[in-house]
Amino acid sequence: MRSMLVRRSAVAASAVSLALLVTACGGSKDDSTDAAPKDKAKAESSAPAEPAAKVLTAAELKTALVTQDDIANHKFTEPTKADRPTEYSADKAECAPIADLLSTGEISKPGAAAATKSVELPKEKSVAPEDFDIEKAFDLPLTMVTLGSYEGQGAQEAFAATAAAGTACAGGFELTQDGEKVKVVKVEQTKVTGGDEAAGWAVTMDADGSQMVFKTAAVRQGATLATFSTLNMSAIMTGKDFEVPAALVDAQAKKLAQQG
Repeated sequence: MRSMLVRRSAVAASAVSLALLVTACGGSKDDSTDAAPKDKAKAESSAPAEPAAKVLTAAELKTALVTQDDIANHKFTEPTKADRPTEYSADKAECAPIADLLSTGEISKPGAAAATKSVELPKEKSVAPEDFDIEKAFDLPLTMVTLGSYEGQGAQEAFAATAAAGTACAGGFELTQDGEKVKVVKVEQTKVTGGDEAAGWAVTMDADGSQMVFKTAAVRQGATLATFSTLNMSAIMTGKDFEVPAALVDAQAKKLAQQG
C-alpha cells in the first residue's frame, strides 16, 4: 500500500500535469535573479540575543505566504485536509521535528500557522497533446510551504531542534502517518540560504521497495519559521537530482522580512 506521502503528491502532480495539456501556463513576469545577500550580518550563536521580533497572528501569516504575485512560473493552491495526516509520529523522539517537517510543516507546535502548496511550472507557455512527454510533464517540483509563529525564543528553538534532528536521524527512522508506517532510510543535510538562519535536508524514504526523496528546508525570519517540503515525481522515475526551488525560498524569506 502506498503511503499518504506518495499518494497525495502523485495526485497533485497528475492534476497539474494533465492541466498543462489543455491550458496555457507560465508567468508574464521576468524571472528575477536579485538574490544579493542582505546587508546585515547573520547572527551567530554566541552573539547577543536578538531584539524581540513581531509574532504574527494566523491572519498575518496567511497574508505573509508567498503567492503568484511574488514569483513567476509558480502556481499556488490552498492545502486541503487530504494533504496532511491527522495523526503522525516518529519511532525516535529525537526525530519528531523531521516528522513534523514531512507531515504538516509545523515544527514543535507553533502558536499560529498558515500554509500553501506551490508547483513550479515549465517555462513554455503551453504544452500541446502531440508534444506531451511523460517525464517532462511530471518534472514539476511540488512544494508545501508552511509558516509558523512562536512566542519568545520559540522560533530559534524550533529551528535548532530541527537542525539537531537532521543530524541525530541521519541513519533513518520509522514515520507513522494515520496508521501507515513509512521507513525513512536516511536524512542528509543540504545547503539552503535565506532569512536569519536556514538549513535543508534530503530525506530518503522506502516507498514500496523503491526509494523516493523529499527535499526539505527550514528558514527562520525573526519569530517566524518557514518550512518547505518538495517532491519531484519525474525524479522518482528518472533518479535525477532536484532541490527545493531556491527562487521560492528567496521569495518567501523576502516577504517575511517585510512583515517587521
